[in-house]
Amino acid sequence: MFTGTWWSLMPPVVAIVLALLTKEVYISLFAGCALGALLAANFHPWAAFDTLFHIMIDSVDFSILMFMILLGMIVMLMQESGGTRAYGEWASKRLKSKRAALVATSLLGVLIFVDDYFNCLTVGSVMRPVTDKYKISRAKLAYIIDATAAPVCIIAPISSWAAAVNSYVPKNSSMSGFQMFVSTIPFNLYAILTLYMVFFTSIAGFDFGLMKVHEKNAAKGDLFTSGGEAFQNQEKKDPTEGGKYAKGKVSDLILPMLVMIGTAICCMIWTGHLNGGKNLIEDFANCSSSESLVFAGLITVAFLLIYYLPRRVIGFKDFMNSVPEGGKLMMPAILILTLAWTLKGTTDKLGLGDFVRNSINLSSGWAHFIPVIIFLIAVFIAFSSGTSWGTFAILVPIVVNMFSKSDETMMILSVAAVLAGAVCGDHVSPISDTTIMSSSGAQSNHINHVQTQMQYALVVVAVCVVGYIIGGFTENWVITLASSLIILTIVLLIIRKRSLAEDRAEEEKPSA
Repeated sequence: MFTGTWWSLMPPVVAIVLALLTKEVYISLFAGCALGALLAANFHPWAAFDTLFHIMIDSVDFSILMFMILLGMIVMLMQESGGTRAYGEWASKRLKSKRAALVATSLLGVLIFVDDYFNCLTVGSVMRPVTDKYKISRAKLAYIIDATAAPVCIIAPISSWAAAVNSYVPKNSSMSGFQMFVSTIPFNLYAILTLYMVFFTSIAGFDFGLMKVHEKNAAKGDLFTSGGEAFQNQEKKDPTEGGKYAKGKVSDLILPMLVMIGTAICCMIWTGHLNGGKNLIEDFANCSSSESLVFAGLITVAFLLIYYLPRRVIGFKDFMNSVPEGGKLMMPAILILTLAWTLKGTTDKLGLGDFVRNSINLSSGWAHFIPVIIFLIAVFIAFSSGTSWGTFAILVPIVVNMFSKSDETMMILSVAAVLAGAVCGDHVSPISDTTIMSSSGAQSNHINHVQTQMQYALVVVAVCVVGYIIGGFTENWVITLASSLIILTIVLLIIRKRSLAEDRAEEEKPSA
């Protein structure tokens, strides 16, 4: 009755609206899940519960949850050892300003391009002591993490995202999945412009909208602004503030991170080889990223056991206490992720993909506007469902079949619009797993992160709309990308000018 109709949009819409209105993400996500189950079961109570129960079991990726718990353990161990404190002191001596800390955080986010989950949780763990030192708000840290996770993965040929796109390109296409992915990179406006904006705002040193409020509060010592009570309590117990393990060294943080990154990359290559890869590119295309991350987490915990205990950097009892403490640290993110995955499962059950496929009907008269229309459709689907990969699966085959035998350049441009729109919708969606993990990695209140990031993302979206219109008429990546960068630069300079004017007006108020 409700399957394959506009009703399939209602569960995510209800969850998103409730989350933004109430700022209570748990009950909002659960309400969306419950509505989806009721619709799927035609409002029969027991059938709805049974549907919800089985969708939750089938939708949850337990390997990712295992990795999050392992990473929570690793973070706690690095804190207990004094490694986080030592790294914060070391980095603070070399990063002489807030601007340097922002740029360094952005650079680290770009360097970890293999997997967005790994990026979100690792960058926060490593850079949080440094950003705290320079009174950078947790909302700003979460934005940098999120803006350098999926956007860099979607333009990195060697990444789990490239592998996903490869798998969604139909076999009857005029080019291979990898060729298609590489060709879309210069047309992927949202990813490139988002990365550009992160570095521009970091170097120019300005903020706007709600983010500016958070940064002003952070300058006064309030890193959370609101909703960060759980994390503040965790900070009070944090032994990095001069605990009993004060002899920790920088290597106590750096070496575990290197072991985890190196092991994860090697495991991705190995699992890809086992799955039929014959070269490095095919290995990454066929890898099992979640299995690799769990294995890397286990190896890192084992490394810490061998590296910390013989040096008496941490006691055995404290080492074992990191297991429950690490789990508690990641529990908010785990609960949100579980509900978000379940919500995605209910939209699949209701046939959201079928509804979109049947609704898309672009006539040849709109040929030049097809890229921008596809971009906006992809934004909507990813925002509503909280998944970019699901959006790829729905739209990439449609776009390839539309143009594969007529206009190869327009096909590449339109596929790039799908990828850009999917990343954009995923980036700003409160029910997206990467958005949730970015909040967790920064230990920021989730709704604070969503609200501040959305305002920044909308600026990029507006420029992307203009860029894809230009691209639809020119079909030239140089003109499309260059014009988009110029427009975004002008917009950011105008915003910066207004922000500085507001600051001057506020400073002059007391003397007036």
